[in-house]
Amino acid sequence: MPDIFLLKAIAKTIILPPTGLLLIILVGLFLVHRFPRTGRAIAIIATVYLLALSTPFASYQLMHFLDTSPPLNLDEARRAQAIVILGGGIRNNALEYGGDTLGRLTLERVRYGARVAKKTGLPVLVAGGSVLSGETEAKLMREALENEFGIKVRWSEDKSRNTRENAAFSAAMLAKENIRHVVLVTHSFDMPRAKDEFITAGLPVIAAPTGILNGSLEWPSDYLPGIGGLQASYYVCYELLAKLATRMSLLQ
Repeated sequence: MPDIFLLKAIAKTIILPPTGLLLIILVGLFLVHRFPRTGRAIAIIATVYLLALSTPFASYQLMHFLDTSPPLNLDEARRAQAIVILGGGIRNNALEYGGDTLGRLTLERVRYGARVAKKTGLPVLVAGGSVLSGETEAKLMREALENEFGIKVRWSEDKSRNTRENAAFSAAMLAKENIRHVVLVTHSFDMPRAKDEFITAGLPVIAAPTGILNGSLEWPSDYLPGIGGLQASYYVCYELLAKLATRMSLLQ
C-alpha cells in the first residue's frame, strides 16, 4: 500500500497553485473546441487567479487574513519553560553540504529560535521527523543550532511527520519533565494551525512567529506577478487546505 504521506504530498502538488490552476487552464483550453464560451471562461478565470496570486499585494492580503500574530514579547516569553522550534522541510542531497541540510523555512525558524533562546535563556526542543526520505529535521536542526548558532538543544523530537504529531509528541516528551508552557517558533502563516494543535495536545504556547509581513507595499512591483508573491500565496493556500482537511477529518 502506498505511504499515506506520499499520497498527501502528491495531492498537495496537484491541488495547490500553480499546478492546480495550470491544470484548470488546460481543462478550459481542452473544452474550447466543444464548448467555446465555457472553455474560454474557465481558462481566463484560472489565468487571472494565477496572476493575482503571484502578486505581493494579493499574498500579503492572504497572509493577513490567515494570521495577525504580533512579534514575540520577550518579557512574556521569559515566563515560559521551554522553546519549541518546528521543522519546515529539508534539502535532500545538497551537494555543497555533502548530504541533507535544512530547507529555507526550517533554517529561518532555527535562526529565529536561536535568537529567542539567547534572549530568554530557555531550553530548546526541536521537532520534526523524516517525512518522505533523508535525515530527520530534528537531527539537522540540532546540528545547526549547536554547531552554527551556539545553542544547546535539550530535546529532539524526531518521529513526527506533520504538525499534529509535532504537537502530540512534543507535549508527551515535555510532560515527563513537568513542562506545561512553551514558546512556539514557526512561521507566521503556520502559527494559527500549529498553535491550535499544541493547545489540543494540552500544551499552551506563546506564539513566536517568524516571517511576519510588515504590510509595506510601496513599489509598483508589489502589484506585478512574481515568484515571491506566488510562493507566499502557496504557503497560505497550503494552510487553508490543511485546515479544511482537519475539519473534514473531525466530521468523520
